[in-house]
Amino acid sequence: MNEQRPDPDQLLARVERDAAKAKRGRLKIFFGASAGVGKTYAMLLAVRERRAENLDVVLGLVETHGRQDTEALLNGLEKLPTRQINYRGNVLHEFDIDAALKRRPALIMVDELAHTNVPGSRHPKRWQDIQELLEAGIDVYTALNVQHLESLNDDISQISGIRVWETLPDTVFEDADEVELVDLPPDELLTRLKEGKVYIPQQVEHAMRNFFRKGNLIALRELALRQTANRVDADMLDYREDHAIQEVWQVGERILVCIGPNLLAERLVRAGKRLATGLKAGWVVAYVETPRLARLPAEKRDAVLRILRLAEQLGAETVTLSSPDMSEAIIRFARERNINKIVVGKPSRRGWKRWLLGSVVDVLISHAHNINIYLLGSRQDKDDDVIESSLFRKPPLPGLRQRIPPKLQKRYRGYVWAVAVTVISTLLGHYVFRRLELANLVMVFLLGVVYIAMRFGRGPSILASVLAIGMFDVLFVKPYFSLTVADSQYLITFAVMLIVGILISNLMINVRSQAKVAAHRERRASVLYAISKELATSQTEQDIVAIAVKHLYAEFSSPNVILFPDASGHLVCPKQTSFSQSLRGPDLSVAQWVFDHNEMAGQGTHTLPGADAIYFPVSDGEKVLGVLALIPINLRRIFLPEQQKLLETFLRQIAQALMRIRFSEQAKLTQMQIEAERLRNSLLSAISHDLRTPLASILGSATTLAANENRMSSPDRQELSLAIVDEAERMTNLVNNILDMARLDAGIAELNKQWYPAEEIIGVALNRLQKPLIDRPVKVRIPPGIPMLHVDAVMIEQVLINLLENAIRYTPAGSALEIEVEAFENTIEISLADHGTGILKGLEEKLFEKFYQVRHETAQSGVGLGLAICKAIVEVHGGGIRAQNRREGGAVFIITLPNEPMPPQFVAEQ
Repeated sequence: MNEQRPDPDQLLARVERDAAKAKRGRLKIFFGASAGVGKTYAMLLAVRERRAENLDVVLGLVETHGRQDTEALLNGLEKLPTRQINYRGNVLHEFDIDAALKRRPALIMVDELAHTNVPGSRHPKRWQDIQELLEAGIDVYTALNVQHLESLNDDISQISGIRVWETLPDTVFEDADEVELVDLPPDELLTRLKEGKVYIPQQVEHAMRNFFRKGNLIALRELALRQTANRVDADMLDYREDHAIQEVWQVGERILVCIGPNLLAERLVRAGKRLATGLKAGWVVAYVETPRLARLPAEKRDAVLRILRLAEQLGAETVTLSSPDMSEAIIRFARERNINKIVVGKPSRRGWKRWLLGSVVDVLISHAHNINIYLLGSRQDKDDDVIESSLFRKPPLPGLRQRIPPKLQKRYRGYVWAVAVTVISTLLGHYVFRRLELANLVMVFLLGVVYIAMRFGRGPSILASVLAIGMFDVLFVKPYFSLTVADSQYLITFAVMLIVGILISNLMINVRSQAKVAAHRERRASVLYAISKELATSQTEQDIVAIAVKHLYAEFSSPNVILFPDASGHLVCPKQTSFSQSLRGPDLSVAQWVFDHNEMAGQGTHTLPGADAIYFPVSDGEKVLGVLALIPINLRRIFLPEQQKLLETFLRQIAQALMRIRFSEQAKLTQMQIEAERLRNSLLSAISHDLRTPLASILGSATTLAANENRMSSPDRQELSLAIVDEAERMTNLVNNILDMARLDAGIAELNKQWYPAEEIIGVALNRLQKPLIDRPVKVRIPPGIPMLHVDAVMIEQVLINLLENAIRYTPAGSALEIEVEAFENTIEISLADHGTGILKGLEEKLFEKFYQVRHETAQSGVGLGLAICKAIVEVHGGGIRAQNRREGGAVFIITLPNEPMPPQFVAEQ
């Protein structure tokens, strides 16, 4: 084992991941092949062990299915009460997440992770309830059967002939902190089933004829074991990464097939497939793009792309690595993925070339410790050359003169410049000849060689070196005008000039290639940042589509459009798109196939290749949200590995943005439903309580008056009549408040704004409440110079009346009230202060909510709309209202209204 200090970036990522996990609770899943293997029993045993460790443990929900041995384990454990919901005439018991969050234990057990909640619950699925518990920092034990994993749903349906509808995303299973396999052989499970330990006797025969067939159980057991093995493998890779372990562990068979741009690549892929099938191992096909390979002709790069796609069709994972050193990239990738077998072709270099330039295979054998290297032999070189020539090169069209490619033209320019720079160096040398030493003259020619090497590459630099050596020897070294050298030391000078030219040209080629790769990665990062930034600020699906179409066209130069399904699940063309270059009239039948199967199809693929466009599913990992239809201008811009990864990243970001919008809309809708339900309940409560009370009083008084009209004295009749009038007025006020609030909420209230003095509005309000205020002193202070108010006087009077009635209701009888008006530069404030008990802390804003009432008040407290109406009226006038406690005791309500400039006064003509 070779443990080294981890890379700083990896260490930072690990610290951030651990910090995020520390805030969440831990999820442990008891995983099994089917019902009856003992998941709940094993889970209860684990819970009892944790309870014996003095851990705060609670049973949130346990499904015992009547099994006595399981029910016996419940003794002594705290169990939360379930929510009883009446659904379609049946009383269902559901997990109470609110009770669990309020209880907040250290560990809670919630059975049946894939369960679907009753409609109307906070979350549609139980796994979403558990996610909320984990976010609250509560550890959770739960149970899951393999048939409930979404990715296996089709396979299990094919095996068992039964469609499982309750599924959950695989990410929930993958994100679990711990998975414990609860296994039972099929024969023993069938025995338990016959003994009635799985289902009640009435269901046993039906279960054995359908789902609980021995073949089904064997297949499900294998799937469960494989999923658990994959989970253990992922945990092992995480551990190696966390501890920076580079040495390969021989814990499983993993194969890496390394291909290059040659004929052997296809044979390597097929050989890797046979080896992986024989060993029942996972395999990866990797192509390492070095700076030299990045300069290959388009035909050879397309051939590599075809080989990678062939590998994907054969079931391999494909990766494209970028590195100047092919051997180092292969070894690093193998160690990161814990690959213990590498398949490569035999070295193509022979003899002195292999000894001088080295070989990838030799480096792998020397440095890939604890990794087995498999070499695949090649055909004879001559045959390979003929076949490779026919495979990668396109024959010229007969009778047509071939146009020189731009890259070849640039190379020719390099050779021309090499000759020109050598001539210029010769002229400069002739000018300084005999004035400087020959060693300095050599620097002039060497400078020209360096320039050509930096500017035009290896070939022109070698030509420039040879020409410089020849010109220097012929013109400046004795004997003149001869290639012979009198002094052998100049041979070293010539060799140095040649070597310097070659080295510098090689270095510049690598630097340019690396700069090109860096620029490409920087551009990709910029493109991804730009689209992610715009998608993050999008507010609607139309915005997301417009942003996506724009960026896809800018990056791939291909018209495109995103198709979404209608209510019936059929894709429809958008009526109009905000991007002028978007695709028109896509083949909906191909798009529908992509939407239904979650696979790409169309031009350039092996599915419906006759289509004009390429169709990509836009998926969030769980379901397909839509389909991207794209007409490629150049297939290479779509199917090159790096471009495919970029497009996949685009699609993931688009899907995430769509899900964010849909979740937001769903949350808003849910919040509106909750608010509507709360208002409905409050209104019904108000009607049933506050309206029924005066109606009962009116009915009682009227009944008494009618039954005893002739026997009652005149004062008694008058008293009953006045009681009827008072209760009727109270009921009228309640109804008016409800109607006023409805008009204000609907925005149909019209303002009749006129100019009124403040003292007039206050006086009218006090006059209307003269009887309730008969035993209360009211002090009004209006300083001189207060501007007139531009308001709807009737509405503002109603605000003051509601505030005064509120003060009368919530303050001691006989206590004084104070009304004060103050003017500021832009506002006018009207305050109403009392000498009551004040406002409880935290209720200053809540008082103005609809139907909010102080709970300890009596039936005379009203419907809870008075202050809400005050707030709505004042806000319609462009002002505000607030409540606060006074230092000397009591509360004060402050109305703020705009201080509008008075209109000009017109004086009548005399």
